[in-house]
Amino acid sequence: MEQEIRFYKGLAKQYPNVASAATEIINLQAILNLPKGTEHFITDVHGEYLQFRHILRNASGAIRRKIDDVFGPTLRMEEKKELAALIYYPREKLEQVEAKEKDIEEWYQVTIHRMILLCRSAASKYTRSKVRKAMPTDFAYVIEELMSGRPDEADQEAYYNEIIHSVITTGRAREMIVACADLIRRMVVDHLHVVGDIYDRGPSPHLIMDSLMNHHSVDIQWGNHDILWMGAAAGSRPCICNVIRIAARYGNLATLEEGYGINLLPLAKLAMEYYGDDPCLCFREQSAYQNLDQAKHLTLDTSLEEKMHKAITIMQFKIEGQMILSHPDFGMEDRLLLDKIDLSQGSVTIDGISYPMKDKHFPTLDPEHPYLLTEQEQEVIDQIQQSFMHCEKLQQHIQFLYSHGSLYKVYNGNLLYHGCIPLTKDGKFLPVRLFGKTYTGRALYDVLDSYARKGYYATDDRERIRGQAILWYLWENPDSPVFGKEKMATFERYFVADKALHVEPKNPYYQMLNDEKMADAVLKEFGLSGADAHIINGHIPVEAKAGESPVKCNGKLLIIDGGLSKAYQPKTGIAGYTLIYNSYGLVLAAHEPFTSVAKAVEQGSDIHSDRILVQQVLKRKRVADTDIGRELKENVADLQGLLEAYRTGLIPERHER
Repeated sequence: MEQEIRFYKGLAKQYPNVASAATEIINLQAILNLPKGTEHFITDVHGEYLQFRHILRNASGAIRRKIDDVFGPTLRMEEKKELAALIYYPREKLEQVEAKEKDIEEWYQVTIHRMILLCRSAASKYTRSKVRKAMPTDFAYVIEELMSGRPDEADQEAYYNEIIHSVITTGRAREMIVACADLIRRMVVDHLHVVGDIYDRGPSPHLIMDSLMNHHSVDIQWGNHDILWMGAAAGSRPCICNVIRIAARYGNLATLEEGYGINLLPLAKLAMEYYGDDPCLCFREQSAYQNLDQAKHLTLDTSLEEKMHKAITIMQFKIEGQMILSHPDFGMEDRLLLDKIDLSQGSVTIDGISYPMKDKHFPTLDPEHPYLLTEQEQEVIDQIQQSFMHCEKLQQHIQFLYSHGSLYKVYNGNLLYHGCIPLTKDGKFLPVRLFGKTYTGRALYDVLDSYARKGYYATDDRERIRGQAILWYLWENPDSPVFGKEKMATFERYFVADKALHVEPKNPYYQMLNDEKMADAVLKEFGLSGADAHIINGHIPVEAKAGESPVKCNGKLLIIDGGLSKAYQPKTGIAGYTLIYNSYGLVLAAHEPFTSVAKAVEQGSDIHSDRILVQQVLKRKRVADTDIGRELKENVADLQGLLEAYRTGLIPERHER
């Protein structure tokens, strides 16, 4: 009883009397009966900022559907396209309209009226308080008055129309339309989930991170490529080498140099010193040339990047070798391949078989000490490590990944993770041994998440070193849930022509994607069950053009990586899947490639999206059915207890005069 009284006394500081407690109960009970907010899921963005931005702005088609709901047949299709483009890119669309519209004031009048109708509809599932907080400060009063006004009633018609007229005559129509567009986009999607892999392959992950940091409500489930950058920012040398190598492979060194200000000049000098006369044929930019005859069209910059690409790759294999040798418990001895090279024969022995190498020039490799960096290589990695660790923008982005991210998330009855749950061949959770202890399933995820954070934040040297080792482990260990393959065949892909060695066999999880029992076991492991529980993950592109479906296990597992990254689109045949979860159910959208902002503005073109209904609920979901709803119900119960304490005299009321 004493502890209960202490709790209610603390609560009474916020609600000092019956009236204030009762008012809050009424407010919370009302909120519980509002429709559930819309969640938007996207994964495997891989630096494709323009497509990512457009999907966010069109909310995977939710804004077009909102326009259809509000205006129905009263607007022609062309008018709906124009209105959608205005909401996606208001400033760009306004420039186009103002240049060609003869009666711009009439256009402003009609457009503001339409935008207010959309604002009202988009905001209908939220409290007025939440909507007010989301409104742009300069127009909060005006928009709220127009949203709550009734122009169809005689008493308010003149008042409503005069507000719009005054906005136009004071020269504020343009900015108000922009404010309305921003509010509509904000209200249509309540929460964004990014299910991993923001980084690598595409050119603009830094712009995506800037966008996410400005988003009103977002969480991130780390993918293997995100973790690689997290490790690099923490100072992990094998992670740093991998980040630079991948950037060079996809022609994105400018992301590091211009996007983040990472100084790669030491690497360029090293590359020219050791590989100045080396054609580096194995290190051409991915998909840059149809054949090697096109090498004659190389620019000096491209040639230098390829030499840098080779230099950092050799350094990577050396540094990774040091990590493997110092961590025999990681079980990655099969990745020690530099010591298997026979320089005199130009061959490498893998699994007891000798293979000719495509590249035989290794001026920095000491056969007696193959994993030892040269003095120059050591100086280069020292300098680049400092550049990564002291890059303010990179550190801000990575800190955001840590504060808003995790390896997995349970949210509103769904389990979100990027890769897989490591399984044995018979479908059981794979026992994984780390630093003398064994983990499976959720416990494995939890301990890896903890060590990933220690790798960046720990003040204890031993724990920080272990954490950084785990960040690299998560990138490419066979038991890593965000990698999920038996090996990362980077060495073989560069140096051995036999494509059989390029294959990276997947964890048994991926052979069981249509096994409903497996999905049920995974959901149960994370505390979920029932028809409304789903697993949502990415990582492995769904080959839609081959007829593969992203819906697995009778709808219990959804893989929403459909190739948003341009590097995967020839394989998948589409430009990615996204998922919308609103109060009516779950809807997948399969997207075609985005062309340009200019086409969206000038022609009203949009990403064509095929919708796939995954689950439609029999009863519309309310806030009460969500995680937040459960918290609000607990708050209501606490407040009801406080009311009882007031009414029984257990705690005295306070009334301010």
